[in-house]
Amino acid sequence: INFRILRRGSMFVISDRQFRKLFHLADDYRAERMLDLGAGDGATTALLASMFDYVHVTEMSWPMKRILAARGFTIEDVEGWSQRPDGYDVICALNLLDRCSRPLTLLEQMKTVLKPNGLVLVALAWPFRPYVEFSPTGDHQPEQVLDIDGQSFEEQAVSMMRNVLKPLAFRVVSWSRLPYLCEGDLERTFYHLNDMIFALKLD
Repeated sequence: INFRILRRGSMFVISDRQFRKLFHLADDYRAERMLDLGAGDGATTALLASMFDYVHVTEMSWPMKRILAARGFTIEDVEGWSQRPDGYDVICALNLLDRCSRPLTLLEQMKTVLKPNGLVLVALAWPFRPYVEFSPTGDHQPEQVLDIDGQSFEEQAVSMMRNVLKPLAFRVVSWSRLPYLCEGDLERTFYHLNDMIFALKLD
């Protein structure tokens, strides 16, 4: 069963207060433009939206796109968002890099449209287990594999920073462990997982 068709799969990752804390921002922080990649139904996007004049999103699922449009967010093409000439102040990729086929390409694209002094927020579910719903080959495996090793939360988080983020010139402002609450299915009301979350800037 595809629970996105049933309009299930809503998630909570981070609040606006937690966002400001991770980046050491003032309570009155405000910026012009945010992009939330793979925004789902926009539940987490909506919690951050008040800090921005314009909120843009991408999403593969048509039912989720309808929900995002109803929330008033600007939906960008999944292939064209990285061509925006004026860029973004903040880019979020929450529980996306382990669900897309080319995560390294995605990180590189984020760098090209990030404004000077822009912020990037990345979250990965722990333990790291890539699964691509829309994989080109149909085997649900990514074309590009993130070099994340270890078993414990700390081992995988450190590996992500050392092997993936640092070589791509991302500087870690802070990182943390946050609960990831996702609306469930016919068997469970919701799932409680853990996220590795990284607040980033470019070197």
